[in-house]
Amino acid sequence: MANTYTQIYIHMIFAVHDRKSLITESYSENLYKYICGICQNKNHLIYAIGGTKDHIHILIGMHPAESVSKLVQIIKSQSSKWMNDNYYRGDFGWQSGFAAFSYSKSFVPLVKRYIDNQKEHHRRKSFREELISILDKSGIEYNPDYIFNEVKAE
Repeated sequence: MANTYTQIYIHMIFAVHDRKSLITESYSENLYKYICGICQNKNHLIYAIGGTKDHIHILIGMHPAESVSKLVQIIKSQSSKWMNDNYYRGDFGWQSGFAAFSYSKSFVPLVKRYIDNQKEHHRRKSFREELISILDKSGIEYNPDYIFNEVKAE
């Protein structure tokens, strides 16, 4: 086959380090635009981006030339540098881990709507409850002792 054809939809979730409430209303739209630019420059399509003060959701159409882990690392490093250069002077950072879930095309509108309604959603459910619910629905095993804690090297 001479060409490559893919349909890879990934929902990424990651939080501000220590879940600090640093993504304020005044900064969030600029942060989201910056992250969209990062992704578009890497040939990925953004379907939705949103979150709350302490975490972010991104629904992306992945270009197959890059891994999810590499893209998340690029988004986190470049956006935290941008946030520190423009707003926080060194106090902003992302947690070390992330969550990522794949969806079929038929679920894209549902996931997009979910991300677009994050503020409303979090009036009823905490980020911890949200992430555990998504992990459970996806059948992903996790250790609840470490889900919101950095794993310390021994």
